[in-house]
Order: sequence, then structure tokens, then C-alpha cells
Amino acid sequence: MRKLFVAMSVTLFAIVGVDAQTYPSRSITLVVPVPPGGSTDVVARIMAEHMRPLLGQPVIIENVVGAGGSIGVGRVARAVPDGYTIDIGQWETHVGSIIYNLNYDLQKDFEPIGLISINPQLMVGKKVLPADDLKGLIAWMNSNPGKITFVNHNAAAQVTGILFQQVTGQKLQFIPYRGAGPAMTDLISGQVDLLVVQSALALPQVRAGTIKAMAILSPQRSASMPDIPTSEEGGVPGLYMSGWFGFFAPKGTPTYVFAKLNGAMMQALADPAVRARFSELGLDVASHQQQTPEGLATFHKAEIEKWWPMIRAANVKPE
Repeated sequence: MRKLFVAMSVTLFAIVGVDAQTYPSRSITLVVPVPPGGSTDVVARIMAEHMRPLLGQPVIIENVVGAGGSIGVGRVARAVPDGYTIDIGQWETHVGSIIYNLNYDLQKDFEPIGLISINPQLMVGKKVLPADDLKGLIAWMNSNPGKITFVNHNAAAQVTGILFQQVTGQKLQFIPYRGAGPAMTDLISGQVDLLVVQSALALPQVRAGTIKAMAILSPQRSASMPDIPTSEEGGVPGLYMSGWFGFFAPKGTPTYVFAKLNGAMMQALADPAVRARFSELGLDVASHQQQTPEGLATFHKAEIEKWWPMIRAANVKPE
């Protein structure tokens, strides 16, 4: 019996060793839990393109949308943990999605591959807003209480609006929208006053002069847009909200998979062409330490501990 056990163990280790040497032996599916065209989709395609030659296999983008990204993320949670199905996650899908009735556990059903980028959120205003920066906006709101309309297009925006009210003592009129794209269209046309959105969507419009940048919601200025002041510089310390992108795999994925995928991810992020493209999109490449599985695990845990109590206390619900 003992000899049989030893023989089976040797065989098992041999199989694992072969798998580790041959992975990946076929294409990898990268689930993007949002529609094509947005910043998440763009970053996923940039990373897939640059990781493909490093892995020696195609990285196939599959957009699986619905319920704030929770449908696509749920698919990954239920996938076979063999390294051939992963997802690109962000604040909305791996933190803010607790507002939905999830059939998976965000803390227990995934393992981090690595943090890709920190995506500073911008607070932007319509072109004719009677203020040019956050300090001027607060002064105008003091004289015109309750008159500013604020777009609520996702959980991150709603939570940021709630935080804005808490730290400034001001009141906002929340206007629900189905997505940042339609919200940006109406901001440009002047139908709404304020929008908080990832810089990848807002920065081209700011640079074109169709909207105003009130502040970057970060403790420090972004390397990709150093001319935009922080919320603290605008007189509102503590008004921080940054998006981010990271790769996640299903729980139970073998260690050798993480070594291959993380290695390819980090090599891609070191590519000057990738870094230049991220800068154009207003994205800051994550630090080398944050790019590791351990780095993303620590980062993700801190995000949950920061935002979940606020989401629950404010009783944030899907719009």
C-alpha cells in the first residue's frame, strides 16, 4: 500500500511538473466584465497584445457584461482554476459590486495575479460652470446651496458624491445615469454640472477644452497629468477616489500559473510603448511591489476595508 501511495505521488508530481513546463499550451481567455470601448476594455486589449508573445499563446478578450460587471466576474469565479480563464478587475467589479446580490465571495473566490495600474479619478465640470477649480466650486456652492447636479453613473461615483458631502458639508443633487459615456455627453452639452470619472474618459475632453478639470481625487498629483491639482490642493483633504486595474484568477489556480502570468504582465508593463500608452490614457502604472500577487492582495484588502463600511452605511443600491 505504501509503495502504491509513493508511486501515485511520484506520478502526480510528474504531471504537475509537465503542466508547469507546458503552460500555457492553448489560448487564455481574459474576461472583461464591461462593454467594449471603455477604459477597462482598452487596457485589457493593450495588455493582451503585449502579453501574447511573452506567453506564446493568444490572450482572447471576452466581454461578459451586466449587473455592474458581476456577471462576468461570476463566470471567472466558477471557471476551472487551470489558468485559462482570468479577468481584469477594478474598483467597480471587485469592491463596489457588493451592492449587487452576488453568488460568489469577492474575498474568498479569487486569487490576485497583480495590480496593473492606479487610475486617478477626475472631478470634472461643465464648461460654463461658474468655477474653474475645486476651491472656487466650494465657494460658489456656499453661496448657492443645493444647486449643483452630480452624475451618479455607478457605485464609485455615488460613493464619491457621498464622501464629497461628508467632507465639505455641501449638498448635491444626484442624477442617475446608465454609464459614464452618456453622462459625459450630457456634461459636454451642459445638462449636468459635475461628473467623477476615470481620467481615461475625461482627460481627452479636458485637453480639448469641452469640460473643466476641478481636481484629481488623489493625495498627490498624477505623473500622467501633472498640471491638474489634487483635491487637497483645492481645499478638500480626504476627498480621494482612485480606480485601478488588476488581474484575478479563480481560487485554487496552481502556483506555476501565477508565475507565468505575473511575469508576462510585469514584462508588458515595463515596455516603454505600454507605459507611453497608459500615460496618454491618464493611467499610472502600479509600482513594482504592487504588481506582484502579494501586492495586489494587500491593495485589494485595503480597498475593501476602506469602502465597504461606507457603502453599507450609506445603503448604496444599484440604480
